[in-house]
Amino acid sequence: MLRCNTTMPTLIPHPARIESAGTKIKIIEEYVGRVNSSTTGVSVAHMRSPEGWEEPGQTPEFDEYTIVLHGTLRVQHQSGALDVAAGQAVLASRGEWIRYSTPFSGGAEYIAVCLPAFSPQTVHRDL
Repeated sequence: MLRCNTTMPTLIPHPARIESAGTKIKIIEEYVGRVNSSTTGVSVAHMRSPEGWEEPGQTPEFDEYTIVLHGTLRVQHQSGALDVAAGQAVLASRGEWIRYSTPFSGGAEYIAVCLPAFSPQTVHRDL
């Protein structure tokens, strides 16, 4: 585990692989967050999810900013769904029910930033 130094810049030489939730294996590489840098205020992760992946719904205690790099990410919410394409971003606010999936050909690659940092205890996944 990397410990960030507050008196000078800290190089993060590589991400930590995080186990994913969902129907297929999604690659999660956390650069900044509770696992890789012991950072609780924010997490930054690079995600790659295959076509047909979906995860349980959740009502997190953090805001999640997602920037789609390739493909399309579907974000279901209480009022419907958004399809977020490459070059677009979406903000899911804390306390809002959401469910992520990649139903389209090629899946999706995206960057997720969570404030405060993601944790299994604060994501509140549906059972």
